[in-house]
Amino acid sequence: MPLSPAEARFRLARALGLSRRAWSSLRTRGWRATLERIALRLRNALRPRPAPAAALWLPPPEDASAPLAVPAVAPGAAVRASIIVPVYGHLDHTLACLRALAAHPPAAACEILVIDDASPDDSGERLPRIGGLRYHRQARNGGFIAACNTGAGLARGEVLVFLNNDTVPQPGWLDALLRTLDEVPRAGLVGAQLLYPDGRLQEAGGVVFSDGSAWNYGRFESPDDPRYAYLRDADYVSGAALAIPRALFQRLGGFDARYAPAYYEDTDLAFAVRAAGLRTLYQPAARVVHDEGTSAGTDTGSGMKAAQVRNRAVFAAHRAAELAQQPAPGEAPTPATVHRRQRCVLIVDETTPRPDRDSGSLRLVALMRMLIEEGAHVAFVPTDGRYAGDHTRALQAMGVEAWYAPYMGGLPRWLRCHAARFDVAMLSRHFVAAPLLPLLRRHAPRARLLFDSVDLHYLRERRAAEVQGDRALAAIAASTRTRELAVVAAADATLVVSEAERAVLAADAPQARVELLSNLHRVAGPGPAWEARDGVVFVGGFHHPPNADAVRWFLDAVWPRLRARLPALVFHCIGADPPPDLLARDGRDGVRVHGHVPDLTPYVDGCRVAVAPLRFGAGVKGKINLSMAHGQPVVATPIAAEGMHLRDGEDVLVAQDAQAFADAVARLHDDPALWRRLADGGLANVARHFSVEAARQTVRRLFLSS
Repeated sequence: MPLSPAEARFRLARALGLSRRAWSSLRTRGWRATLERIALRLRNALRPRPAPAAALWLPPPEDASAPLAVPAVAPGAAVRASIIVPVYGHLDHTLACLRALAAHPPAAACEILVIDDASPDDSGERLPRIGGLRYHRQARNGGFIAACNTGAGLARGEVLVFLNNDTVPQPGWLDALLRTLDEVPRAGLVGAQLLYPDGRLQEAGGVVFSDGSAWNYGRFESPDDPRYAYLRDADYVSGAALAIPRALFQRLGGFDARYAPAYYEDTDLAFAVRAAGLRTLYQPAARVVHDEGTSAGTDTGSGMKAAQVRNRAVFAAHRAAELAQQPAPGEAPTPATVHRRQRCVLIVDETTPRPDRDSGSLRLVALMRMLIEEGAHVAFVPTDGRYAGDHTRALQAMGVEAWYAPYMGGLPRWLRCHAARFDVAMLSRHFVAAPLLPLLRRHAPRARLLFDSVDLHYLRERRAAEVQGDRALAAIAASTRTRELAVVAAADATLVVSEAERAVLAADAPQARVELLSNLHRVAGPGPAWEARDGVVFVGGFHHPPNADAVRWFLDAVWPRLRARLPALVFHCIGADPPPDLLARDGRDGVRVHGHVPDLTPYVDGCRVAVAPLRFGAGVKGKINLSMAHGQPVVATPIAAEGMHLRDGEDVLVAQDAQAFADAVARLHDDPALWRRLADGGLANVARHFSVEAARQTVRRLFLSS
């Protein structure tokens, strides 16, 4: 006799060793979600366990004779954070947690409070002897919520940090949480990335469904998977490790006692924070190892853990209005789920931007930051698939979903899996855009497709051919023109960085929609005065051919004339990958070739004059914007000043030939009145034409409007 569908499901559940709760989920929430859970369990059981890129720190075995002292704050001193550790037994776990805090103390001034919920073991004898620890023992066992709220009442810190005693915080965890509260607009509640002791991801924030049930996003996956490695909003963050301003926690009434003794109090707190107009954030840079289930076990059918099932119904009734806006249960959450309320923007370029190395990267990162500030979610994919270390991590810290190998699985496959969730896709550079536009039309049919030219490559190549009198380069430029204009025609809109390039496309591609989105700079201010500065500086990466040509011309034709007039003058040449012939000039005749410099501030604030001696090129010159944003005047060739809205003698000095260029640099270097006028004019120019505010309406129209 054939099995009924219900009997078949039951036998499958038994064969897989599923709990009664899992069996109930199979019956009530449908096959799809349950089978996804089963597949996830089997997949993770069979494959090697992933480990974080940074090795986990775990405390060594306890030496009972070794003294233990934790970070403390002197009486009367300001306390930045109060770390509240509720405990009920499990002394070994509590000591491991405290040893971790002692071994890698946070940079912020913090106090550590252990709230002993009437532990039945030796906690009451051992813990009060730990140096620096604030210890409080409850008169009777009242549960997790009561212990946490007691700790909050005793705390002196500006920020409350709730930390389970079965955790091992990793170095830098608390400073990452506090930095998020300080730097992210409207941050109200911040949770850590929770890891299993074997390095697998336990939770990257949580997703709450419309029936009140919840999902630990990323469970059993790699903590370095790009889906889980960036700052973002979360439906809730686990009370195992979270931070909230003390004033906000008090205003919200603490953890809600309706969930006593425990479970769903952290989820409800996240909803209360959002109801107050603030954000609940997941911070992956705050890594905390959590030995899940130590205190209450994992069986929801009995014991304290049974409160999780009961409190789900309490939570669903209490938050019914908000839950109506949550996703329906039935599918495993994806990036589309966690960003369902946001405008989603995909950006693709050949490499991960390095804003400390080139102006194109600086512009791209500034654009991503602006989109995030406007409430959009941004995903970035480099076609080379490379992990770019600090530069990738910087994007993730901003909140960018930054992808790289091996997690991408190839760009065509990635687009098949992910492209449909995006409202807008921007492809930078024609050779990146050409093969991807057809794929995006197929896999993201509703997305607006933007082509970011960065600069018009064919215009730059044509000018290089003219300067060098090279017919082969001219043929290459003509071929590039054909390919680049084909991309312009295929995109929904093309972005250029200057009015000059928009005019070129008006003639070469009159049917195309062309929008101006220039460099994006935040004005740093006037910086040091004329008398506090000295010397001349050039900034530009040497992988860009116009920069190498410009410095060679400057050193060969201009610099000897300048040194004849100002023998003590020093020229600082800054930029990645200088060619050997330029490196050979270092230390000779006042020339310093620095190569890549991570922090340009000493040079844009310390040198008196910046030079842009370009003989060919296209687009807007970030080196000019950078100097002017710091109040550093510039001498430029006409091609360097093109499209920059500059006025000779008011906010720049423009010079064409070598003698005129040398005269302009010498005059600007020695004339404080002229220097001040150009410095003020440059600052005003950047604010008017190249600031974030100047571009905001264009960005909203292109990326954020339907």
